[in-house]
Amino acid sequence: MDNLVGHSISVFLAFFAVMNPIANAAVFVGLTGEEDVGSRKRIALKSVLTAFVIILFFCVLGKTIFELFGITLPAFRITGGVLIFLVGYHMLHGKPSTLHDPNRESPDGSSVAISPLAIPVLAGPGTIATAVNYSATGGHVQYLVTIAAFSALCVITYAAFLSGDRLVRILGTGGMDVITRLMGLILAVVGTQMLIQGIHDAKGSF
Repeated sequence: MDNLVGHSISVFLAFFAVMNPIANAAVFVGLTGEEDVGSRKRIALKSVLTAFVIILFFCVLGKTIFELFGITLPAFRITGGVLIFLVGYHMLHGKPSTLHDPNRESPDGSSVAISPLAIPVLAGPGTIATAVNYSATGGHVQYLVTIAAFSALCVITYAAFLSGDRLVRILGTGGMDVITRLMGLILAVVGTQMLIQGIHDAKGSF
């Protein structure tokens, strides 16, 4: 039971760090500042639901995708660890990673709920790598824990989006910067741990 609780907390914190709902609330405010309250609620809901569907897809089909392309779990962990570390590294310096860049414009002019909010801000490569790493490492329990943790983060993110104006006023630019750097540190450590585990597993396969 203790191992399950510890694992659940680790998964939740990893998702919290990579999604960073508090800092991304400022991104949401910047992208939807001219919308009315009703429109902002619809955009927030659509963005988190889209992100959830994307992550659910990779959680369910992660192992199948590995088998289809001949990808081993150690190889994914090494690559995913590097990606997550890079996202955290940029956040540590107070900069958004280019993997989760909210300033990228959607090429087809689609709603900001889909791009850039759902992709890549919420469900970018770092989030996908985190989800597949945790869901593909065990049985049904790990899978359910991963889905439950991400579902909880989607609810928190939705609430943070709707409270974005208030959060920005309370925390200010300095507060947002501190939170971003702290999440970056956690994310860099998660990425390093994934990389170490991937290298360890790869050595054991030879």
